[in-house]
Amino acid sequence: MVLVYEERVNNDFKGTIIDIETIGDFCRGYHDSREYGEMTPVIFGYIKKDKLEIICAKQSGSVKNLKKAIDDVVPTLNPPFYAFNSVFEKGVLHHFCGLDMIFGGELNTIRYESKRSAVRSLGIENYDDPFFDDGNKCRLAWLKECESLREGGVFSQRNSMKHNRSCLLKERDILLKRGYRTPDKLELA
Repeated sequence: MVLVYEERVNNDFKGTIIDIETIGDFCRGYHDSREYGEMTPVIFGYIKKDKLEIICAKQSGSVKNLKKAIDDVVPTLNPPFYAFNSVFEKGVLHHFCGLDMIFGGELNTIRYESKRSAVRSLGIENYDDPFFDDGNKCRLAWLKECESLREGGVFSQRNSMKHNRSCLLKERDILLKRGYRTPDKLELA
């Protein structure tokens, strides 16, 4: 089962910004898409001209449902595609879904710029991000919620989804305030 959050927005840009949250580890030692081969998306979010949508796997057993949802929604999205670190999104989605997405815009100024730094330097608000641009805290929260559910707890991926929502809004602001650059290359393997 997946949870879906949808919000109507009014944006002044063409295309779609994509942001994913993952579990798993990087495969160090590779300099191609295999570096992302062990990463599994648990949240897929996007924002376009009139809509922000977040699709969240309810638990680890729901990841296959998230894959189907991603496979269904990506063909409906309008390019150009943007991401704060398009190499990450491209590599993860290639290995997880078999997608070869072509990103038209990179929102970071250099490959390893932190989103937190970009947000601060541009004076962008936090948008209620409970993790203040720390994706690792989001990953840990998602895993903790899954563990709680297995132990009979109440399911709530509220904070993980709030984080993804804030990432999308911050990335939109970055795009509108400073534009984008040509994405870094990623060899698909």
